[in-house]
Amino acid sequence: MGYDEPPHEPPKTHYRTIFLSDIHLGTRGCQAERLVHFLKHHHCETLYLVGDIIDGWRLRANFYWPQSHNNVLRRFFTLMKRGTRIVFVTGNHDEFLRKYSDLEVGNLRLVDQAVHETADGSRLLVVHGDQFDVITRYHRWVAFLGDLGYHLLLRLNRALNAARARFGYGYWSLSAWIKRRVKQAVNFVSDFEDAVSYQCRRRGFDGVVCGHIHHAEISDCGGVTYMNCGDWVESCTALVEDQAGRFRIVDWSTAALDETAGPRPYPSRAAA
Repeated sequence: MGYDEPPHEPPKTHYRTIFLSDIHLGTRGCQAERLVHFLKHHHCETLYLVGDIIDGWRLRANFYWPQSHNNVLRRFFTLMKRGTRIVFVTGNHDEFLRKYSDLEVGNLRLVDQAVHETADGSRLLVVHGDQFDVITRYHRWVAFLGDLGYHLLLRLNRALNAARARFGYGYWSLSAWIKRRVKQAVNFVSDFEDAVSYQCRRRGFDGVVCGHIHHAEISDCGGVTYMNCGDWVESCTALVEDQAGRFRIVDWSTAALDETAGPRPYPSRAAA
């Protein structure tokens, strides 16, 4: 069985590099259809999958794997077949893959971290980021409880958006809204960014690309370019690099899945 795509696909936007993280295949919160739609509209020379692509935690607790999740994997295979190099950086939810780190098969490479050289010669550390999360590293039972609460919140979010759709409203993330307004969550994001940027600076990198906290961002953090891909559960965002080495975040949460036109770009999130 091949992975060839049907004819008459919509025009694609080409990037030098695309970074995706926190897809969480194997969970009901994964917005697989929207990701497949994004991948049908974009292609690149190198695709980084920056951790938590497959959610091993949830699959062990309650196996869930619909056809739409297979379609995401098929799209990755199609990209590799057409020449895209895929670098899979492991995360804490797909940590079961870490025992296979440094595996390279065809256009696929599996690593725990990577170094990306941009078009303008900058060196970026590419890492999921769970290494810099104190709760994930030292209090795993708290992390598991937090994960359970997070998925309950996502279930409520699905019900809320089903009701919004009936009244003609678009997608809205309750969990993302809470993160932006709860002080402890805001402080956690800030502390995470500081910790990642500090280690990046200490190791002599110009910047870092990470995921883990489901919060897309491009910012300067103490002289280091901090870039977070976001996720495909709440925000549906991707980090992209053009041929000149410029980065921006693309928000695909507003895309109409039955149309060929893409949505608006992510507001005010670009780096030269």
